Amino acid sequence: MEHFDVAIVGYGPAGATLAHLLGQCGLKTLVLERESAHYHLPRAVHFDAEVMRVFQWIGIADEMEKKTHHHPGMRFVDPQGKLLLDWPRPQGEGPQGWRANYRFHQPDLEELLRDHLGRRQDVVVRSRCEVFHVEDKGDRVELRYEDMSCGSIERISAQYVVGCDGARSLIRRYIESGMEDYGFHERWLVVDVILKTEKPELGDHSIQYCRPERPATYVRTPGMRRRWEITVLPEEDSAQITRPENVWALLSDWITPDEADLERTAVYVFHSLVAKDWRKGRLLLAGDACHQTPPFMGQGMCAGTRDVANLFWKLALVCKGKVTGTDAERLLNSYESERKPNAREYIQTAVRLGGLINTAGTEEALRAALPTPDGSARMESIAPPLGHGLGRGEKAGRLFGQPRLNDGTLMDAVFPHQFVVVAEAGLAEGLVLQEGVALVTTETSNAAKHLARLGARATVLRPDRHTLGGADTRDELEALLALVLPNPIETQQPELV
Repeated sequence: MEHFDVAIVGYGPAGATLAHLLGQCGLKTLVLERESAHYHLPRAVHFDAEVMRVFQWIGIADEMEKKTHHHPGMRFVDPQGKLLLDWPRPQGEGPQGWRANYRFHQPDLEELLRDHLGRRQDVVVRSRCEVFHVEDKGDRVELRYEDMSCGSIERISAQYVVGCDGARSLIRRYIESGMEDYGFHERWLVVDVILKTEKPELGDHSIQYCRPERPATYVRTPGMRRRWEITVLPEEDSAQITRPENVWALLSDWITPDEADLERTAVYVFHSLVAKDWRKGRLLLAGDACHQTPPFMGQGMCAGTRDVANLFWKLALVCKGKVTGTDAERLLNSYESERKPNAREYIQTAVRLGGLINTAGTEEALRAALPTPDGSARMESIAPPLGHGLGRGEKAGRLFGQPRLNDGTLMDAVFPHQFVVVAEAGLAEGLVLQEGVALVTTETSNAAKHLARLGARATVLRPDRHTLGGADTRDELEALLALVLPNPIETQQPELV
């Protein structure tokens, strides 16, 4: 029986990204996917700088950026077109080393992920393979799957199995996890079109049309593609509303059949759910398998990427035997304790925003919920910290920016997947570091502005670039260094850069 360090069930963006990260750490990884190819039509259309930073780690960011469209932000308007709420997105390079937000075509991303994954020697991908039996043996997991290309039944084992297998996850059923329900369950018609000619009046902003009788969203996507998401009323039939004549009637305020071709129409039921249990023994969940969100924050795929960024290095340390026993259990348990509150906050914010959009008194509701000094409404992107887990103090679990070194290089390109001390030069002078721990100071980079944002003179970053805490004194910095674990990849003794 073949044995792997990690078996991933599901080959969407979360599963493919996790496979990349585990492969970089030298783990023998298997990906099992029931479909023969990635889905060729649009699905997710947005990701943020935190996700692009992960794409930087796995080597696809520069290629992916060329395939994206700049996203200036979202505007909420009433039926007459009056601006109710502005949600601008910063332009130019932000704290993560990338633009704040990107619009993209998911098949472009999946093609890049799969093409680059084919170059990783430690990763095996098997398509048209449907898992139907999973058994945790205590010291390993055994899986059975059908190779649908020939009908044969195959068996493999792995130290751990990660279910990246979507909302109807098989692995979640084996974990026997229930779902926390935050009360949002609505049908929306999603329509993707390809313009025949340019139509600049549609604009580059995403527009949320706050029409109490039928809310709708317009999304500018790359090239000639555009998307609308439109509420389906309770009395309407899902099959009937997707008929072309009905779709064009709903789009008539914006576009006609002479101006575009329908690429895809589908009715989705948007949910607000979080799995109660993300881990059971050697089985774990990531992505849509453990959380589902309404679309109003654009965070569905982003959340799955955050999951695997949190999980990969913990799995690598345990699979390599660098962390063992009760410490290994604590480390793996921190995945759920850290990620669940973060995912939950994004979902609850999306539910609240959806409620404001659907209310009859939208303008007053938005102003009351998101007030500004001038009486208007303005929204800013949220960045909730991780839940309780690794680190110490109130500054633990914060996503830290990516300093540029004095030669212009981004920090993660020099110190991939390593623990890194980022500190004021004076505080770091003479500091003795553990083997493999890197040092970036305010003299050798633009770290000062990143430390100011955290509100500390120094910090220690985990491989996923969240903080172990903040430090203002040498003793506090030494205390953070005592929490450092081995690196998930082999590194050379760092130099002070």
